[in-house]
Amino acid sequence: MSRRRSDSRDRMVLSAAELLREYGAGATSIDRVLVHSGAPRGSVYHHFPGGRAQLIDEAVTLAGDFIAGLIETAAEAGDPLAAVDSFFALWHDRLVESGFRAGCPIVAVAVETNDDAPHLARSAGAVFARWQEALAALLVRHGLPEARGSRLAAFIIAAVEGAVIMCRAERSTAPLEAAAAEIHDLLGHALRAGPAPHP
Repeated sequence: MSRRRSDSRDRMVLSAAELLREYGAGATSIDRVLVHSGAPRGSVYHHFPGGRAQLIDEAVTLAGDFIAGLIETAAEAGDPLAAVDSFFALWHDRLVESGFRAGCPIVAVAVETNDDAPHLARSAGAVFARWQEALAALLVRHGLPEARGSRLAAFIIAAVEGAVIMCRAERSTAPLEAAAAEIHDLLGHALRAGPAPHP
């Protein structure tokens, strides 16, 4: 019994994350999550006493952890250019596989007002911060000063997210491919140049 309850809870969180990618936060309702996940209606408030806001918050955390794990795994390979290239490739594959329907669930939450649950924007911000920290740590480990590594990490995330939105609108991977190529060149130059000399 407890195993089934746990499984239905996990299914609902995963479904919420997938629905956020395609429909945004406003359209990710409890009813839609139940249909998508196949979870029993009676389990919603048992697993999520905070209701829809708690479910969305946990979906944001799940999606954020997944991407952070990919960044951290790629970073362990020791090649920062390959790690960043794989970050862009992940979004490229998701766009193509979904027919340009699926974007970033974190952006979906961040861009909506969510007046009834302002903590959702904070959760989205925390996810972006974690991604930035993981990328920055990789760049600093390969010789960039902390401030430059942090700025470049923020720029990479902003470039990816902006390009994904453009790709969905244009139904083309061209914006993401252009951003990936420019970031690759910029990052390669920055890493070759190394730390800026002190005045």
